[in-house]
Parts: sequence; C-alpha cells; structure tokens
Amino acid sequence: MAQMSKFMVVHHNPGIDCNVVQANWRKLAKVESATWVRTYFNENEGWRYCAWLAPGKAELEKIFSEMDVNFESIVEVVETVPDLWGEKWDEHLKQDATADNLGV
Repeated sequence: MAQMSKFMVVHHNPGIDCNVVQANWRKLAKVESATWVRTYFNENEGWRYCAWLAPGKAELEKIFSEMDVNFESIVEVVETVPDLWGEKWDEHLKQDATADNLGV
C-alpha cells in the first residue's frame, strides 16, 4: 500500500437520517485504498469530523464521490496529543475515559 498521510474530513448534513450515516460507515469501513480511523459526530447539528489515513486527498475525494457522500472539506493534518504539552496527561485520560458519550 502507498505511503499514508492523515486527513480530517468534515461533513455537514443537518437532518440526515442516522441510519443513512451508519450504513455509509459500514461501507467506508470496508474501503481498502484508505483507512477510516474514527468519526466524531454531532447528530443534532449534522456535523461529522472523520479521521482518515490515505495516500492523498484525491483518493478520499474519489471514495466519497463513488459512494455519493458529500463533504465540506478534506484537510491533511498532523496529530498532537496532550501528553506532549503538559503535566496533566493523567487527568486528561481519566476525564476522557469517563466521558458520557464514549462509543456512541
């Protein structure tokens, strides 16, 4: 497989049926040319922020076009995490582990 870069894909579909979103997630999880990592979803406002590994932006555009999934933007990103920036990493992990919206 080609060298992969990290991308954040933003989708905005106010009022979209959650069953449609979940059906697309099942399809996207099977894509072989790129890897869907995770999605942060605000169902009330219709925003989805999806992390992907892909050889390039064009590959993601092709995937979404073929599946008829619209997007607002696709941006190459670099990840940073709290443990790189301070002494409160343990506190951060505890708060994250007890969030009431894990695995939704």
